[in-house]
Amino acid sequence: MLKKIGVSSPWDLFSDIPRELILEKPPRIGYGRSLSEYEVSRIVNSKLSQNRLFLDPPPFIGGGLCLHYVPAVVEHLVSRSEFYTAYTPYQPEINQGLLQVLFEYQSLVADLLEMDVVNASMYDMSTAVAEAVLMALRVTKRRQVLVPSTMHPEHYEVLKTWLLGHDIKLVKLGYDRETGYINREDLDRKLAANDTAAVYIEIPSYLGFIETEPEYIAEQAHKHGSLLIVGIEPLSLGIIKPPGRYNADIVVGEGQPLGLGLNYGGPLLGLFATKMDRKLLRQLPGRLIGVTKTIDSEREGYIMILQTREQHIKREKATSNITTNEALMAITATIYLSLLGGKGLRELAESIWIRSHYLANRLSELPKVRAPLFSSPFFKEFVVEFPIEYKYVFEKLLEKDILGGLGLEGPPLYNSRACLFCVTELHSRKDIDRLVEAIGEIL
Repeated sequence: MLKKIGVSSPWDLFSDIPRELILEKPPRIGYGRSLSEYEVSRIVNSKLSQNRLFLDPPPFIGGGLCLHYVPAVVEHLVSRSEFYTAYTPYQPEINQGLLQVLFEYQSLVADLLEMDVVNASMYDMSTAVAEAVLMALRVTKRRQVLVPSTMHPEHYEVLKTWLLGHDIKLVKLGYDRETGYINREDLDRKLAANDTAAVYIEIPSYLGFIETEPEYIAEQAHKHGSLLIVGIEPLSLGIIKPPGRYNADIVVGEGQPLGLGLNYGGPLLGLFATKMDRKLLRQLPGRLIGVTKTIDSEREGYIMILQTREQHIKREKATSNITTNEALMAITATIYLSLLGGKGLRELAESIWIRSHYLANRLSELPKVRAPLFSSPFFKEFVVEFPIEYKYVFEKLLEKDILGGLGLEGPPLYNSRACLFCVTELHSRKDIDRLVEAIGEIL
């Protein structure tokens, strides 16, 4: 084979790797001999026993992914073999069950967002943001994208990576230090150049606060021919205005709160929706499931009506090369939303709102603690600033078997005395009081 392709040595196949990085001999790893199954089991269990579980109280750490309760029935139903083993429906007509549940997923998420079209589905919110921006660039043919300075730093890094080689300007918008809101003058000035493909906003933001005037941002973006992309947290829509009501063009979100758990960091679920606009619809990434009738009109059938992947019919004109199937996560979200219903979703959102604000109020009673740091309303997560370095507070909380908030010494705040606390339906009043008392003792 090497001779056929004109290679004299197997090492030539790795010529792009610097020689100093290539090991001359196998590394000294493992235990020097083969291990029996029982020995491997003991070693693994010994390592696992070093993990610390924070169940009482539950973790207060946030950053976009938070601990929520997953009903037992969700895990039971999604484990059915019909769902669990199903992969991409390459022959969709013979996979009616999977197509039907994906159609239900699209319908439920469309109702939740009050948007017209929902795809099924994306990897996670970070890649959904990147796909939305690329979609806006294709539709508008423009070269600039505006994002908030308070944007989720990991989502920003993913977006920046996806835009490499596209000759696109990714511009951060200034924000009000009191409220956290996007600076209106800065927005208007940067939109005036009329080269902005899209404005991206998060409601609630990575730092938890809720932009109360998204209509203004939407109006200004559309006035200059730009699209509005909105990143949402799905449970918050139980009590705050859905993006469809303030004329969002594209909506993305993280579906992890919809029954997915945390699972050591994944898998996740990227929500993606657009309004009914042919220009947007033709550039929609992923798959779109529809319903039709048989020739005799007596029965309904589910079909894949939009296939934009390169493995299907689009080839080099594909709008997305998403390959790993997220259908199982979409099914999980479908089951979770069906269980809650509209009333249940509102009650859950109210519960989270009340608990998180109770923690903020209790923390604000402590000397020289600012909670929340921003004066704007917030949902589930909020920023707290301490009079001392937060790293010290975090380490002392660990000694008390409490996993505290996420330190914000890095982007977007670069404040070593600040952290991001997350409170969900799993945190009782007793849990919150215990946290506050522990912090009071530390300070």
